[in-house]
Amino acid sequence: MQLKEKAAYLKGLMEGLAIDDSTKEGKVLLAMQGLLEEVCDAVTTLDDDLDQVYDELDAMDADMDELEEAVYGDDYDEDEDGEDEDGVRYELTCPNCGAVTVVDEDTLLSEEIACQNCGAAFDIEFGESGDEEDPDGEKKD
Repeated sequence: MQLKEKAAYLKGLMEGLAIDDSTKEGKVLLAMQGLLEEVCDAVTTLDDDLDQVYDELDAMDADMDELEEAVYGDDYDEDEDGEDEDGVRYELTCPNCGAVTVVDEDTLLSEEIACQNCGAAFDIEFGESGDEEDPDGEKKD
């Protein structure tokens, strides 16, 4: 049974009991039954609205896929992990102008990188990875 059907069933049961609205208990039960109907209506409306939002979101996703295909063509083969067919991409910030440049791994490992915005060349320094040792010869975490 749906929510509204269950609320209607309870309303029928209450009507069958001939609850007296002049008693304290009767007033409470009838108020609860009215509240239940309003909540069911609100939930049904929200559910319908949510279904509409999901439909529109799916349509927007399809439109975005078409737009990406039109703009990037066959060059846009990114999978869901954020990697393209050539590998991982890295974002570098130019120390001269602050512009962000996106490069692939081969470019990152080259000796010198030039900013696409200002043309300034800069080097990338790679730190050592792994555990470091302090001067006493003990490993640091």
